[in-house]
Order: sequence, then C-alpha cells, then structure tokens
Amino acid sequence: MTRWQWCVATVGMALSTAGPAAAQATEQFKDTLSFDRPQYPSSYRRRTNPPVVIRNATIMTATGAELKNATIVLQDGKIVSVGETGSSPAGAQVIDGTGKFVTPGIIDTHSHMGVYSAPGSAAEQDGNEATNPVTAEVWAEHSIWPHDPQIPLAIAGGVTVAQILPGSANLIGGRSAVIRLVPARTVQEMKYPGAAYGVKMACGENPKRVYQNRGPSTRMGNMAGYRAAFIQAEQYRVRWDKWLKDRKGEPPARDLRMETLAGVLRGEISVQNHCYRADEMAQMLDLAQEFGFKIRSFHHGVEAYKIADLLAKAGTAASVWSDWGGFKMEAYDEVLENLALITQAGARGVLHTDSPDGIQRMNQDAAKAMYAGIRAGIPITRDQALRWITANPAWVLSIDQQTGTLETGKTADVVLWSGDPFSVYSKAEKVWNDGWLVFDRLDKSRQYKTDFNLGQTDPGVGR
Repeated sequence: MTRWQWCVATVGMALSTAGPAAAQATEQFKDTLSFDRPQYPSSYRRRTNPPVVIRNATIMTATGAELKNATIVLQDGKIVSVGETGSSPAGAQVIDGTGKFVTPGIIDTHSHMGVYSAPGSAAEQDGNEATNPVTAEVWAEHSIWPHDPQIPLAIAGGVTVAQILPGSANLIGGRSAVIRLVPARTVQEMKYPGAAYGVKMACGENPKRVYQNRGPSTRMGNMAGYRAAFIQAEQYRVRWDKWLKDRKGEPPARDLRMETLAGVLRGEISVQNHCYRADEMAQMLDLAQEFGFKIRSFHHGVEAYKIADLLAKAGTAASVWSDWGGFKMEAYDEVLENLALITQAGARGVLHTDSPDGIQRMNQDAAKAMYAGIRAGIPITRDQALRWITANPAWVLSIDQQTGTLETGKTADVVLWSGDPFSVYSKAEKVWNDGWLVFDRLDKSRQYKTDFNLGQTDPGVGR
C-alpha cells in the first residue's frame, strides 16, 4: 500500500463512521453535563485483512507451550486456531513458516514515543508538565504526535501495543495512554478501545531534584506530597460519589487533578510507579495500603530483586530493564539477574524500555535477561522470558483478556520472526496488529512512513 492509498483508505474509514450518527450524538449531548459525556473516546477501527495461515513454524504461545512444525490461523482480527493443521479459510494467504518462529505481538509498558518525539528538539519535548509536583490533571494522549518517526521503527521490532507515559519530573505526572502502533492521523485512532488509564507517579531523585527550590527537596518531602494529594482526593471522591448516587442539587465543582486521583481510589485508574530503590518501593506499597489502592507496576525497579517477595505478596508487577543501571545513585545496585530473581520469587516480571531505541529490539533484551538468570543458576524457561514482553505487560495494562498470548479467540497481534526471536540474528519479518498486516520486511509497500519522514528517507523501514 502506498502512502497515498493509505491516506485515502484512512480518511474514507473516518468519514464512514461520521454522518447522521455524529449529528444525533451531538444533539443528545445538549442537555448533559460534560462529565456525563464520552471523555476523549477511542476512534480506533480494525483494518480488514485477508485470512492468514502460517504453517510449519515454531509457535511460541506464551502460555507454556512451544509448538514445533505447527500452524496458526488468523481471520477477522482473531486467532482462529493454534497448532492445528486443518483446512485454510477461503481466500487465505498461506505462508510457509519453515525455520521461522511465531510469537504474540510485543508490548512495551513504558514508552514516551509521541510525547518525546523525534527529532529531539525543544518543540517535541511534551512529556513533563514540570509546573507543579502534582499534575495528575494532564493526559499523555493530549501530547502524543501520531507522526513521530520513532513509531514505525518500533513496529519493525515486532511491537504492537505500548503504554505512553508522561515523564518522571513530578510526584504525580498525569495519565498514560495505551495505544496500538498503527498508522493514524490522530491519537484517538490509535487508542486501544476499552483500555484502562494509568497514572504516572515517580519516586526518588527526579521530583526532589526538579522541585528542590519550590516543592519537595527530600524523599520525606516526596512522601508528604503524595499523602497530601491523596487526602484531598479522598475528600473529593466522597463528595462526588455522594452526588453521583443521588443526583440532588448542584454537582460539586470539578477539579481535573482530583478527578484522576479519585479514579485511582475507585480502582478505575491503575498506578504506574517510576521507582528505583527497594526501600522506596516498600514505602509506596505502604502508601497504597494507607489510601486503599493498588500499584499495578513499579517501573525501572532496579532494586526490585531485593523485595521480590513483597511484590509477589502485593500482586504488583515490576517493569524493568535487562541491563540498564549505574547511571545515577538510585540505579547503582542494578544486577543482570533482576528479572530472573523477580520471576523466581513468584512476582510478575516485565521487560520495558523507556527508550525509542530499546523498543526496536525488546526480543534481544528478553534473551539477555533470560541467559543472565540461567548463568546464575535460575532455571528461567523460554516461555517465561517471552511472557516478560507479551503476557505480563498485557496484564499490567489490563488487556490480557484480549492480547499477550496466542490462544484461540484472542486478538491477532502476531509476529512472524525470521528465526528464533532470542537470537540477535533474527528479525521481525511480518507483524499483524489486530489481524492487519502493519509491517512486512519483504514488502516496502507495507513499511509505512510517517508524514514527517515522507520524501526524506528511503521508503523501507529497517533496524
């Protein structure tokens, strides 16, 4: 598909969803208050694609099974069968997967693509609203630039879904957005339908450094800042929950900052917590207990291995790197066995990137972490390592019922690799996002270019 063909198809798709229905929706909003209306809803639509049958491949399901010389069938955006060798659907594209591997699409729980876009000039620095230690009112999606040229590079690495987070300057930095990595004109066309919001929180050096002259300048100041914000949020939630129940009198005044934090207290918005040190992660677990919410995942978690048992008990994941560390004091105690030790303790380990470069080769990072564990005598399996970049991040984003594993009935987020995905010599050859062939390394017409790159670079997307 050429760039022009894609634009025509996308615009046509958008226009087909508007018209009388949109006018009717506008009419019915006239007598409603703003909080009763859809809040920046997803307009994502699945692209059509002929059925696909991949035969004779090694299929890594991320459910415990690695199937040799197996078949997977994709149709209408779903996985129809895995491992069976039945007949092909009418009109199916049949692919010989001999010597190749199939995995679920890769998911990155921690990315700033779109909010810290390339090229990295001041004009593209939209990730940190560094104006107050608590900026829970901002939403990352309102900064995301869909034409960030880093996005096609991530797709070429087999990534189908990513959580885009605000930066870590603030104690509470705002809402995240879960997006499908597909060509789009607007962020709404990328938003994962039904995915829960997350809220970014940050411990340690970053907020106390940024706000040392106008806010918290110590770790105890950080902790007081979180507590003060959630005390306010508790009061706000009680007022609003009472009014929403009986709808009597005027509604309380809206406060966008408190709306997000009240969503956390209600369990509607998950906490995604940037935190390096073990002692601070334990403090944050205590904070969550004090205010009655759950921390879905600690991000970066360089010292997560020190409290892996606490994470397992709390049901909190650790989204970490394979080998980053030592670049500042709170990252000093990094060990290569971090993910393996987290997994061994029964906690949910996740490999994330926080990097537009690292997101292009998450399969290699998973391999590094797996072999670091094996060398240390920790019996990490290939399936466990694959789950670090598929099933476990899907759980962190609360989309594990739809994606993250290769199972009948799940969404067809699928990658065909040229060889073993844990080899540095293997590359993502084809990537299906929701059943649509979004990338084909062997077909330049399936290597889309953003508007920013159009006319500037070779049509192909490589790594």
